[in-house]
Amino acid sequence: MSQHNDIEATMAHAGIAFEKMKALRHAPTPHNYEIWYNYACASNQSLNHCINELIASRGTVSATDLDDIYARFFSHAPMNERIDSVGSQMMGEIDSIITMIDGTLASNSRHSESIADVSGNIEDTTDLRVLRGLIGNLLQTTRDIERVNQKFEVHLKESKEEINQLQKHLEAVRSEILTDPLTTLSNRKHFDQAIIKAVTDANTANAPLSLLLTDIDHFKQFNDTYGHLTGDHVLRLVAMSVKQNVKGQDLAARYGGEEFAIILPNTALRQATTVAEHIRRAVMGRELMKRSTGESLGRVTISVGVAALRTDDTVQNFIERTDNCLYAAKRQGRNRVICEADLELGEDQDRLTRAIRDARTKVA
Repeated sequence: MSQHNDIEATMAHAGIAFEKMKALRHAPTPHNYEIWYNYACASNQSLNHCINELIASRGTVSATDLDDIYARFFSHAPMNERIDSVGSQMMGEIDSIITMIDGTLASNSRHSESIADVSGNIEDTTDLRVLRGLIGNLLQTTRDIERVNQKFEVHLKESKEEINQLQKHLEAVRSEILTDPLTTLSNRKHFDQAIIKAVTDANTANAPLSLLLTDIDHFKQFNDTYGHLTGDHVLRLVAMSVKQNVKGQDLAARYGGEEFAIILPNTALRQATTVAEHIRRAVMGRELMKRSTGESLGRVTISVGVAALRTDDTVQNFIERTDNCLYAAKRQGRNRVICEADLELGEDQDRLTRAIRDARTKVA
């Protein structure tokens, strides 16, 4: 009975998954099916919350969103297995070196005892033939020590090279986990780690820190009009412009969907606003072409919000203030950079306007 219920539940979840893919016009690929099957099972509340938020805010879940969701919730398990595998190989190699060291030390200890015995016998004898034999034994023991040490050096060198290769492999896997595959920028996971460290470092060193959040203007329209492949091309185009305008300790990440984030350590608000303007102009300066026909699809624009860390900031309200600047840029017509100083100036102007209006009302 239990097995029958399990089969029925599995079929029901599969049916929901296929209905979701059909309703949202998603290709029935293994990755998409895995996402929607798990959504139907409601076994991962974070996954369901993420999807529900996308549907509530946009009315749909795009192919790009699905790539992000799969990378965030499903693709890390194989990566972790690869990390564990490399880690096991490194530990095996280290264990081998330790065993070799123990063996070499034991062998050298035995040889040292043998040399001590020979040395004692040499002091006690005056017979030339016995003396020659003892010296021969001493030379043989010395050669044995050299041979053991040479063998150990060769093994140590080979192990060092092997561990170096394994470390490079491990770094490559870790880098892959923290990289967005479409844009090759850092992914959201890496950003979440980096912003915490950046805020901590800035507070410790009493150094400036700024954050940029960007959003591609009318991105859904590009996707709906020209298709997801063109949408992916737009994302790569913006990512390239971002890359070309960050350097050193700066970190650029795909924040989610069509949003990007840039962490700028040791950068004050005015400098950060200049960086944001350079990125905005670089994106706007690139004409989007349809590769198959050479047709011009116009120019892409972005809106950018900029904020600087304050002494009482948490990571969350630092991001929220930057996000407020971004949405102010969207509200004011898009294709522009708004920093928190602009918002404060606008608020001051609004207060002055209200004060003048109130004063005129009283006079009248």
